[in-house]
Amino acid sequence: MFLYARFLNIFIQLFISAPLGFSLFSTSSANHMAVTSRAPANGTVYREDPLLPHLWSIKAALDKLDLSQTDGADVYELVSHCIKTFKNSSEYRNDTRFLKIWLIYMDFSPNYEAVFREIEQLKICLDKALLYESYALFLEAKGMMNEAHLVYQSGISRNAEPIEKLKKAHTYFLERMQAIIDACSHKKVDGGSPLNSGSNCMNPWSISTLNNLLQKMNAQISKYTGYHASNKCYSGKVALSSLLKSARNKVIEIGGKKYQIKGCAGKGGFAQVYKASINNNADDIVALKIQKPPFPWEFYMYRQLDKRIPEIERLSFGYAHKLHLYSDYSILVSDFLSHGTLQDAINTNVCTGASMDEVLCIHYTIEMLSMLQSLHANGIIHGDFKPDNLLMRNARDNLTEDGFRTRSGSWREQGLCLVDWGRGIDLHLFPNKTKFNGDCRTSGFRCIQMQENKPWTYQVDTYGLCVIVHMMLHNSYMEIEKKASLDGGYTYQPKMPFKRYQKVELWKKLFEDLLNHDPKEEHLKILGNLKTSFQDYMCSNPQLIKQLKQSLAKQRISMCSS
Repeated sequence: MFLYARFLNIFIQLFISAPLGFSLFSTSSANHMAVTSRAPANGTVYREDPLLPHLWSIKAALDKLDLSQTDGADVYELVSHCIKTFKNSSEYRNDTRFLKIWLIYMDFSPNYEAVFREIEQLKICLDKALLYESYALFLEAKGMMNEAHLVYQSGISRNAEPIEKLKKAHTYFLERMQAIIDACSHKKVDGGSPLNSGSNCMNPWSISTLNNLLQKMNAQISKYTGYHASNKCYSGKVALSSLLKSARNKVIEIGGKKYQIKGCAGKGGFAQVYKASINNNADDIVALKIQKPPFPWEFYMYRQLDKRIPEIERLSFGYAHKLHLYSDYSILVSDFLSHGTLQDAINTNVCTGASMDEVLCIHYTIEMLSMLQSLHANGIIHGDFKPDNLLMRNARDNLTEDGFRTRSGSWREQGLCLVDWGRGIDLHLFPNKTKFNGDCRTSGFRCIQMQENKPWTYQVDTYGLCVIVHMMLHNSYMEIEKKASLDGGYTYQPKMPFKRYQKVELWKKLFEDLLNHDPKEEHLKILGNLKTSFQDYMCSNPQLIKQLKQSLAKQRISMCSS
């Protein structure tokens, strides 16, 4: 049922009660005065307000709403009609009363993310803190903490008013998250055997699961090279929170070294990544991932990569040098790659209206298949496989026609590097044949099993690969359709057809195999066979390798200029 049904009293306060400053009829805009049945005493006659009758009707419906007796369809119909009537009216674009109607509509809508996107597209009250605080609370109630954190950050970056109220709400949110983490960290966990939840299906990303695993592995993690822990807060001269407003050229001291911030390289749910030089050496550049609350899990995953991934493949997964763990922050020091992401490469093509050269699509597909084959063979799932987590690696030396298939010579340095291991899953910490039921909540990358509320394992990565390939081929996210098959079952396939000039059979086989994986068939064998088929095609004609070299050079230039 709707969140409204579960949190009715909260929402009545948010949308109706005046003490919270959230009355359905109050507005901060002097241009929207409610019409009364009598003219004011001073004789002034206010113009008619077309929105007001809708507000009265919606309030009356809310007052009578009993979700134990009805599904609220009448309220949904009223707010839908109101939005349809006024959503393109500039008169109400900055009216908080209209925003409150949108928030009620969002609560009843099955696709609340699409509703928020529409609010942003229509620029409804984008400068109001109310929008961001309400949506963040909505997401928090759904357990979507990363997304809620991002919404708060978005509102603060836009200086939504009142900004101090929004900042205070964000602070309270972070304190609630820290309290949850602290509560979970006090649970006792057996330190000898894989985590046993009493069930063969669990959420690997829940706060309790991660904290149980970290507590269990704490003695081992503390011995890893580069691990530096303190039970005190970070106490450097420059407050880490100040980096959110202005970071460039600020110097932070960590572990006896001075890191000068050169710029922000990326933002995640609870973390920011900065490019920094060490001790004022312009040639010694690293990435600093600063996270609050502190989160050592990613460092643990990097050390598992060091242990398990063969040296010849290790370049494909990034390196973490150090973790500085404080009571309030964690700071991960890792390699900085300056050539952009696969998402940047895709965006470059979107801007020009052209699709990525097919030889490039094949090259990156081979890279991704190799990555997943290596990871999954060693009991590791990435869990957040998307193009902005795939950094570009450019070879220092000229590429040759030799070494493409074996990834030797200069081809070893050319490719992709998978980063951001905060959602990584170490299968060695779970009982054999454990399946998972967590939802990644990443729009466009939720595997079929997540969409259908079924257990999953490796599909979280292989589905991500399919989405990325679709983005490279079509410049759009993948939409899938379920079709009946000849054997009485059904299959999944992308809705968008391939272009005639593309290698249709190669791509069709990839999507068929990865979207319709037979549990009886070894999925590592599927990955290997697909990789071989793409390699065979590329090596069937020397001109294809030459064409790939030219496309890589052209792409490098276009990304540098964009």
